[in-house]
Amino acid sequence: MPNFSILLPPSEGKKVGGNPFAPDMFDYRSSNTFNYFNELNPERRALINALQQFMKDADEDALQDVFGVKGNVLEEAVKINAAIYKAPLMSSLDRYSEGVMFKAMDFAGLPTGAQRRLLENGIIVSGLFGLLRPDDLIPNYRLRIEANIPGFGKVGKYWKSHISPLLNRTVAGKFVWDLLPGAHREAWDDDHSYKQLVQVKFFEIKEGERKSVTHQVKPLRGQLVNYIVRETLETLDPLLEWTHPAGYRYDEESSSFNEETKCGVVAMVKR
Repeated sequence: MPNFSILLPPSEGKKVGGNPFAPDMFDYRSSNTFNYFNELNPERRALINALQQFMKDADEDALQDVFGVKGNVLEEAVKINAAIYKAPLMSSLDRYSEGVMFKAMDFAGLPTGAQRRLLENGIIVSGLFGLLRPDDLIPNYRLRIEANIPGFGKVGKYWKSHISPLLNRTVAGKFVWDLLPGAHREAWDDDHSYKQLVQVKFFEIKEGERKSVTHQVKPLRGQLVNYIVRETLETLDPLLEWTHPAGYRYDEESSSFNEETKCGVVAMVKR
């Protein structure tokens, strides 16, 4: 059985629609329905209720501050968030499939075994739902983990005490690929219970200087996830023989690892 976990952010862009006849995601009574972190349901409800109440009372400027969008996009965000409890559901993997990183994973093109490894070992840190598996059924919504809801507080801070024990328990003893952006990582009080955790950074050599890649990183991460689940990567050794589709190679000398914290940074370099 694979002994790794992949920590992923959600995508901001989301696929609309879903199955209107799917079970209520907050009332799972059968073992064959999908809601792996269902113990978070009370906290999810509390956040959704606070968000919906805020939307009823807020003016446009306050709404813009929370959602980070304007105009028609803001109107749509309010509309879909107001309908969360009655909205049709689809798997989080499908819901986030509009995102650049999730497209680059190419789930449909993966062999069956690799698909299963992504579904079983992927963990998504969500602003609205806390923790999700890729096959958890969720409605359409819009809420950044960086959002600060007046009268409620910062979303990431709210989730920290609730998701940290669950996440620490889930990744205990495993090799963890941490592909989370900073804001999502800050929502986790890491107790270092894993076997090893690595973050991945991409660099390019330009005019003799190594420069960090800050744009278009999401597709690079998605293609890496594709490789991780295809090859069941539980160590870094296979990376030594692999060339990323965009031309990056694992640079062992430029990478680092802290024995005390069991955390490392993998440098993928394009020359």
